[in-house]
Amino acid sequence: MKIKDLKTFVVGNPAPHFGGRYFIFLKLITDDGIEGVGEVYCATFSPHIIVKMIEDVFERHVEGSNPFWIEALWRNVYGRGYTLRPDVSLMGVLSGLEIALWDICGKSVNKPIFELLGGKVHEKLRSYTYLYPKDGTVYTENEPHVYNKPELAAETAVDYVAQGFTAIKF
Repeated sequence: MKIKDLKTFVVGNPAPHFGGRYFIFLKLITDDGIEGVGEVYCATFSPHIIVKMIEDVFERHVEGSNPFWIEALWRNVYGRGYTLRPDVSLMGVLSGLEIALWDICGKSVNKPIFELLGGKVHEKLRSYTYLYPKDGTVYTENEPHVYNKPELAAETAVDYVAQGFTAIKF
């Protein structure tokens, strides 16, 4: 089984852009027809530049490769033509490709990815949310909102607790 094709999807996120201005998803397709999906994180550049980076890494390092050779992919991408030091944009691209590769690996052996990564460790995982304004609007600096009025922050936090969250991040 080899990686045959790549598709990218840039999805806009309407204002107030909770989670980012846009999301970038990719799909890898094998010569057997198995599809793996990943999400690329990189909020510092235009999504169209990130798509070009995804296509470049795919063409040079992923296309025609074995989807199970994920560690070799990391070493090849970091060792050929890049600086061998952390690069946030490249890490975002590579992470999205890796997620899609793990998706393909799991599907090809009919196992959930957590089993391929060593098995289940916890029955449940704690999740958190960000402390966003309640109504989703973007506030001006002088208006009272969750970031400058503790009473509003507390009220919003109580609502999140009622939804089941046990942790909140600013």
